[in-house]
Amino acid sequence: MKPVLLINPNSSDATTATMVAIAGRHLADVQGWTNRAAPMMITEPKALAVAADQVAGADLPEARGVIVAAFGDPGALALSQRLTCPVIGIGAAAARTAAADGARFAVATTTAALRTSIDALMCDFGTEGSYLGSFMTPGDPQDLLADPAALDAALLDACAEARTAGAERVIIGGGPLAEAAARLTAQVDIPLVQPLPEACKAIAAHLC
Repeated sequence: MKPVLLINPNSSDATTATMVAIAGRHLADVQGWTNRAAPMMITEPKALAVAADQVAGADLPEARGVIVAAFGDPGALALSQRLTCPVIGIGAAAARTAAADGARFAVATTTAALRTSIDALMCDFGTEGSYLGSFMTPGDPQDLLADPAALDAALLDACAEARTAGAERVIIGGGPLAEAAARLTAQVDIPLVQPLPEACKAIAAHLC
């Protein structure tokens, strides 16, 4: 059986391994692929655009489905047009889930420089609900990622701001934030949407 290919558009093998482990809780036979030409973490629009081109043109192993596991979904649309298997971006999957039933939703994440890109993606795929915007943690995203306790605290603050603004669901936005999203689910009093598991569910539905 061909694997499900999890593409990490960032260059961190450790992040790829973490996301493959999380995806493996939802799907059988997940294989990781790391974009080693990218930064360790995509934090600004130019890097996101370059990663989109790199992912779109990558020489990939055969797969029965592909997950693009960065929140901006770089290269996902181009891959879906090029490949015959289903291609799901974690951002689009999260937006569809968060917007279900007309819910008001928001994003909590660490990459303030990507706000415009995130907002555009959420509006493209969250059309059934009311998107309230993205709520950003302060400080350097990579410094936060290296300190799980500080990351969790900052994301909890961002979730609280989103709830105060009227959000009924909050997406924890980022492939590298997949572990944090799992940790925080029980600590927030509105539903948290975890992008990677939602993408896994969407792939599984296509493969049935």
